[in-house]
Amino acid sequence: MKNYNLPKLLVVLILVSFGITRLGYSQTQVSPDKVQNLIGVYKNDIRGPYKDIRWFCTDGSVRQPKDPCPDNIGPGVQHARYKDEVVALGKSNHIYFGQILAYTTIDELWDANHNHSRLKQYQLDKYLRLVDDGWINQKGQFYRGSVQVEDEEAWGISFYKSILSQDAIIANNFYLIRQSLKDIPHNGDDNIAQLMRSESKVISDLYTPFMDLRTKIHSQPEKLDIQKVIDFKSKNQKLLTTDLNKKLDGLVSTMQVFFKPVDVQALLDKSKLIKGTSLGDKVQAFINSKEANDTASYSVNEAALLLVDIREELIAEKRPLARLQLLDISLKLEELLFQNAPNWEPTSVSGQLEKICALATASVGAGYLELWEWEQISGTLSKFNQDQLSLAELTQVLETARAAVEWSAAMVKANYQEVVNVYTAFEPKAYAFIDDRIRGSVALHLGQSVGELGDFIAKESALTNKVMDVANQSTFRGLNPGYAYGELVVVDGSSEDVEVSADKIYVFQRSPSDLKPVAGIATVAEGNMVSHVQLLARNLGIPNAALSDANLQSLKKYDGTRVFYAVSNKGNVILQPESQMTDQERGLFVKKERNTDKIEVPVEKIQLRNTDVLNMRDVDASDSGALCGPKAANLGQLKKMFPEQVVEGLVIPFGIFRDHMDQQMPGKNGSYWEYLNAMFVEAERMRSANVSEPEVENYQLRQLEILRAAIKKMPLKVDFMNQLESKFKSVLGSDFGKIPVFLRSDTNMEDLKEFTGAGLNLTLFNVLDKEKVLEGIKDVWASPYTERSFKWRQVYLLNPENVFPSILVIPSVDVDYSGVLITKGINSGNDKDLTVAFSRGAGGAVDGQSAETYTIYDSNGYRLLAPAREPMYNTLPATGGTGKKAATFQNRVVNEKNMTEIKTLAKTIRETLPKETNSEYEGAYDVELGFKEDKLWLFQIRPFVENKKALSSGYLESITPKINTEKEISLKTKL
Repeated sequence: MKNYNLPKLLVVLILVSFGITRLGYSQTQVSPDKVQNLIGVYKNDIRGPYKDIRWFCTDGSVRQPKDPCPDNIGPGVQHARYKDEVVALGKSNHIYFGQILAYTTIDELWDANHNHSRLKQYQLDKYLRLVDDGWINQKGQFYRGSVQVEDEEAWGISFYKSILSQDAIIANNFYLIRQSLKDIPHNGDDNIAQLMRSESKVISDLYTPFMDLRTKIHSQPEKLDIQKVIDFKSKNQKLLTTDLNKKLDGLVSTMQVFFKPVDVQALLDKSKLIKGTSLGDKVQAFINSKEANDTASYSVNEAALLLVDIREELIAEKRPLARLQLLDISLKLEELLFQNAPNWEPTSVSGQLEKICALATASVGAGYLELWEWEQISGTLSKFNQDQLSLAELTQVLETARAAVEWSAAMVKANYQEVVNVYTAFEPKAYAFIDDRIRGSVALHLGQSVGELGDFIAKESALTNKVMDVANQSTFRGLNPGYAYGELVVVDGSSEDVEVSADKIYVFQRSPSDLKPVAGIATVAEGNMVSHVQLLARNLGIPNAALSDANLQSLKKYDGTRVFYAVSNKGNVILQPESQMTDQERGLFVKKERNTDKIEVPVEKIQLRNTDVLNMRDVDASDSGALCGPKAANLGQLKKMFPEQVVEGLVIPFGIFRDHMDQQMPGKNGSYWEYLNAMFVEAERMRSANVSEPEVENYQLRQLEILRAAIKKMPLKVDFMNQLESKFKSVLGSDFGKIPVFLRSDTNMEDLKEFTGAGLNLTLFNVLDKEKVLEGIKDVWASPYTERSFKWRQVYLLNPENVFPSILVIPSVDVDYSGVLITKGINSGNDKDLTVAFSRGAGGAVDGQSAETYTIYDSNGYRLLAPAREPMYNTLPATGGTGKKAATFQNRVVNEKNMTEIKTLAKTIRETLPKETNSEYEGAYDVELGFKEDKLWLFQIRPFVENKKALSSGYLESITPKINTEKEISLKTKL
């Protein structure tokens, strides 16, 4: 038996385990483990993912490989067919291996209904083949005739001719289309930059001593690196295998091609359709002027401007093939810029600012930043011609430039993260794809230049981070002040399944949406500053910082180390090993009595005898903590103040919950309420007996799990259900089960004077079906007893047993965009400014989405802090449940009219809410709101709670440098 028959046998076994037989395909999703097994089989199969080769004729007929299509039915194409299980995987999981373009329709590859997943998978497949010796085609890459290059190129031209004929597609997907040109064959070019990175990665994986050179080639490629690779090969010759010698020679050849001067003229000569057009003349003028002034700074500046011109004027050129030629020139200009950026070495602050501005401009032209975003920040980044700037002004330039780097990286993630996550589950090498794309972009050089400016400003302001021994420390920036001590855990990948511990410090790519208590956090994608996680961190004084991808990679070697972590009130960051802690820092963690700094849930005014479903119009702020929680009470108050901006609503008060908890608990001797209180009594007895706190907590969590399950099955009383039927009709104007509603948990533990409780309990979106509403009520009642909610409460509350949930029931509004308003400038530090964060669709900004965030200044104007980079958003269909739509970023979320309305709303809230509620509260408010067809809707208002202890800590004050922000710095100053 020949060797290649063995994989066929394995394939049969895997097919059976998949449920795929000759009779048909299973539509059940295939598990990642089984996909991984299948990949292993393909790697060892001489045909890879392909079954056989056929001729595909114009009339739709399929012929044997030695029987080409006859002339009388037109020309055909020859290529492989996919194995049956590959086809099945596409149907069950929407995963497509070994895609052959000539075997695919244009609409199939564009894959608009799945956010262009197949196109992105095609790109990811190409990357994996480069870094893993052909990947699933490891042996199949030699399967002759499976793919015909000339047919693939012809298909690529047809593809671009189709999609580039549609203005809306170009406007909505400029970045993705431009990136796809690097991978879809259409003009004989290859992605040399990616090939260079992948070849260096393969060598370092095989031979560890090459790692330093690989890092250099990945992060700061220069022509001098060619000689370094040659020298490395010579120095290590005795230890290199024949294969490694061959791979090093291949890398040298690739690098020589990459660093060969970019010939834009040759490409322009080939691009005959744009000769003599406005853009064609600009390209020719660039080429001519570059011959007269071939300095690196001139090339980068002028190439950046031309990139933007091409992007801005592309729509005006209506011929799709001319558009294709312009985009190819755009890619060539980016190559030229990539080559020249390392050679531009500014010596003064002015020169550094000019380089940063040019590279940010190039990022716009290459699609990493949107045109409207550039309008918001270009003024700040164009100050390099001034004589001097104050330290405050220069710091704002730095913050804006740093933001441009983050937004550029976020554009890559927003487009590819979803597909990368799917593939990483069965192919870990896929995870590096996003990093590879970022390193191949102008964002790489922009980030380095911004880091150098940050180092200069750090010295001038004494605002220096001290983060282990990692490079480019200026890219760390504090978000929430606080300090922590514990084991450092660095999570390089998805964080959703990470089991966190309250005594550890976590570094995430992106924090989990339902984060449990931790000692400290730092995130690459911090979401937004007003998400529930951020607000809880701010409330509890948990140190929280943002960092770059490169910073996270540098910290991986410290994973598992015990560290001290602090973020000052001004945002400088300290992260150091336990051994370097000072006596003062050790003193911060001397064991305190359990009740220190805890607060008590007020229960003296609670009214548990009221068991009527209430009209939200009949409650106001005075009922908070008495009849219901603050969500319902405050929204009832807002309904009085803004009747047209607040929906109608029902309130299920504390009393109804308490009444149901007095029922007999199945399988127990007493009621649900007695079971709950017995658990707290036993926990106190265990503490008195010196049982360790983790053991006590574990006992409580086990008991709460039993209680939670019982509440979810609890019978609802007939009188209560009858009231719901009646109130849905009289208050919400619809029969129960005919109008979709939100069910919002609303406990008496939320919005206390020193505890926000934001996002700890359950909110159910857009529930329509009557039975699901009734089930949802019990789910919401059970949610305060989840592990996450209980642990957060335990951190702060003296009497967590006295937590009562009410429920706010409001009709759904399918808003176009929604978010949060904080009536203070979190970023600016000015109590009179506003902070707003919005995302597209419903539930925006609160769950840590990458939200469009602004500071609206009290004086005038506003500043964009971050654009939205969330690829999908929630919709609320009238049929109930939630839908998902793909977002594009070419337009801003919040418009000027909205800004004006938000500012007016904030003014009214500040002036009238304390009077209307007879409150002495003088702090900021946290408001959830949305817009539907430009109409403002209000959904919640609560006090904005910060951790006063962290803000006023003597230690944090001591590490916060006193900065003279008015200090003038000459831009001629040497770096």
